[in-house]
Amino acid sequence: MFHKILVAIDRSEMSQAGFDEAVAIAKATGASLILMHILSLDDEESPHMPVLLGRDFYPQGASRSVGQIYEELWKAYEERGSVLLQTLTEEATAKGVAAEFTQGMGSAGPVLCEFAREIGADLIVLGRRGRSGLDELFLGSVSNYVLHHAPCSVLVIHRQPEARTKTTSEPHIQTVNG
Repeated sequence: MFHKILVAIDRSEMSQAGFDEAVAIAKATGASLILMHILSLDDEESPHMPVLLGRDFYPQGASRSVGQIYEELWKAYEERGSVLLQTLTEEATAKGVAAEFTQGMGSAGPVLCEFAREIGADLIVLGRRGRSGLDELFLGSVSNYVLHHAPCSVLVIHRQPEARTKTTSEPHIQTVNG
């Protein structure tokens, strides 16, 4: 049924819930996981270039430029993503699931869909942050984009992490009529 499952990873609780579901599905179907974190300026954790407030704001004799500081912050952001991916890959492997990881850069929805197309993914799993109203209008919804543009099936995790049961190792599949 599934051979390659692409899992969108960030530091949210819903992403962790998506990862857990993907591991359960992979175990049940013998699929492998490809974990992907997107480096994006839209990410709440990405570094942002400070607004220049005039030359009097910055101390004289500063040894590093604003650009150098930003570059260091970006590298640290990228490294945190790599560490997270490595940790989750090791966790999946310890549970008997073949897994690898990659980081992409850009707008999360289009990057995920294009990568899924390139690798021939059978399923994309991602968590939904639950943005609505103006937040969704201005910040967008990665899950909404992926649902409408993915080249394969998509599983969006909607439920709250607190509602998850730790005792089941089988994926929970619920049908919705309507």
